[in-house]
Amino acid sequence: MAMLHSANISIMIKAARKASTKLKRDYGEIEQLQVSRKGPADFVTAADIRTEKTLRETLSHARPEYGFLMEEGGEISGKDPARRWIIDPIDGTTNFIHGIPYFAISIALQEYDQITAGVIYEPINDQMFWAERGNGAWLNDRRMRVSGRTNMEQSIFATGIPFLGRGDHKKFLEQIEAVMAVSAGIRRFGSAALDLAYVAAGRFDGFWENGLQPWDIAAGIIIVREAGGMISEINGRDGMLKTGSILASNPNLHKALGQIIINKVE
Repeated sequence: MAMLHSANISIMIKAARKASTKLKRDYGEIEQLQVSRKGPADFVTAADIRTEKTLRETLSHARPEYGFLMEEGGEISGKDPARRWIIDPIDGTTNFIHGIPYFAISIALQEYDQITAGVIYEPINDQMFWAERGNGAWLNDRRMRVSGRTNMEQSIFATGIPFLGRGDHKKFLEQIEAVMAVSAGIRRFGSAALDLAYVAAGRFDGFWENGLQPWDIAAGIIIVREAGGMISEINGRDGMLKTGSILASNPNLHKALGQIIINKVE
């Protein structure tokens, strides 16, 4: 049964679809895009900036009093200090500029320090993952649930691999080795937002990563939770947006996966 969208979800979906129109055209003309570097192996394209502008304009028109936290534009205070949009215009920019169709627009609504709604839109395959507190998680108009697997040996997990200038490479390789030894496999696709959406959809059984930003994970947090999953920092605490540490899975595997990884973090 299709779920009726609330006003806020309708606004978020409208903004994502509007911004994706030009983004898909840009994706078809990648070689002509202007690309600059924010840091080592950290890129921003003209498409990131255009997409973020469209998202901000659309959301501001509907909710002019809300603030913003954006990957490219930073933090903008609104007249309503309790509510803001958290936006990543292209989560998976490196994939985007290499022509790899695994990237997404991510929009979350934060109210009184709680994420209450989220949209992750994968435009190439028209996959709209969305959730609102108390109303479940959805892929387009179909209800989503995390996987029901209970056995690590039958499960596959996603992660983000640190690269040039990022993270403790040696420690991460120890984590990978530990999870490899007990699982059916590990995947690394390059978009934390989509990885979390895939956990919510039951495609991945779990996901972990360190060093993420709020706009990478905000929408995914509510989507995983509303799909029946568990999500926390790797150490089990609830400060993901501040620390950038995240562990998401179905409830059957969350504790076991966390223990395996944390033994290699400490």
